[in-house]
Amino acid sequence: MEWFSNWFNSTYYHLLYKSRDFIEAENFINNIIEKYKFPKNYNFLDLACGKGRHSIFLNKKGYHVTGLDIAPESIAEAQKYSNETLQFAVHDMRNRMPSKYHVILNLFTSFGYFETENEDFLAIKNMADALENDGTLIIDFLNPKTVIENLVKEETKTIDGVTFHLKRFVENGFIKKDIQFEAEGKKYHFQEQVKAIFKSDFDKFLKKSNLTIIDVFGDYQLNTFDEKLSSRMILVAKKVL
Repeated sequence: MEWFSNWFNSTYYHLLYKSRDFIEAENFINNIIEKYKFPKNYNFLDLACGKGRHSIFLNKKGYHVTGLDIAPESIAEAQKYSNETLQFAVHDMRNRMPSKYHVILNLFTSFGYFETENEDFLAIKNMADALENDGTLIIDFLNPKTVIENLVKEETKTIDGVTFHLKRFVENGFIKKDIQFEAEGKKYHFQEQVKAIFKSDFDKFLKKSNLTIIDVFGDYQLNTFDEKLSSRMILVAKKVL
């Protein structure tokens, strides 16, 4: 089983990241909507949606939203919020999308998990193929340069009585996080890895998929991307007609 299929379905994954900033995520969505003026009749795909925090907020803003994720337990939780204009399903982005969408979102570094460049390209190609004419793809990825330069090599976090021992390092082109902890009398060991994909790599994937980049932002306030300083690399691409 691939690491993300196992770890993302773990209760302890959600425990480790329980403090994620929902206000920041909602502000980011608001900034995107304000910037691009997406009409209310647009269909959104939230790809790698997790438990659906972005999908649910978008739906409350009046959009029809589909959330897809590879983790069945996350989707089961998200489906509690389903309604006529908000649906969730289990899906691997390496497979073709189930429909067409005006906007596809891939947020919070939900990319770069696959072993091969062919898989990375296939996922991007599937996103491109699922866009309506003049559709928009938004990929919110880490800025690998600043992440690598500011890597916290070792860290300990205690959350709800569980102490996580974290080690971060770069290996074979991947930024890796080794996670060890003990809970309920059992020892656990997981490892996350995100490929260090630079803007030049995304340029290649997107161009090959008939997408063109129209904007690159460096944070959730939509400031211009600076490879040396920005915390994020948010790429906005349009389908080439």
